[in-house]
Amino acid sequence: MIKHNIEITYCTQCRWLLRAAWLAQELLTTFEQDLASVALKPGSSGIFEITLNQQLIFSRKEAGRFPEAKELKQLVRDQIDPDRDLGHSDKPVI
Repeated sequence: MIKHNIEITYCTQCRWLLRAAWLAQELLTTFEQDLASVALKPGSSGIFEITLNQQLIFSRKEAGRFPEAKELKQLVRDQIDPDRDLGHSDKPVI
């Protein structure tokens, strides 16, 4: 089984560590058998980006907002196991 790596780069100046850590926890809980790591990477200049296997899957700058937990779970699921049911997290993001 292939294990995947997620990296969350967050702005230390903006104090986004808690948000990054919470999203990391959500991903580790949902995908615990599929992930090799979820790394938190300090950054600056308002960065908040999430990569899966070194491919950008979410950028706060591009989206103009932070990701919702269920949205992020869907983005990861769509890349690593598109047929997986995420239960309540599969409902449309409003």
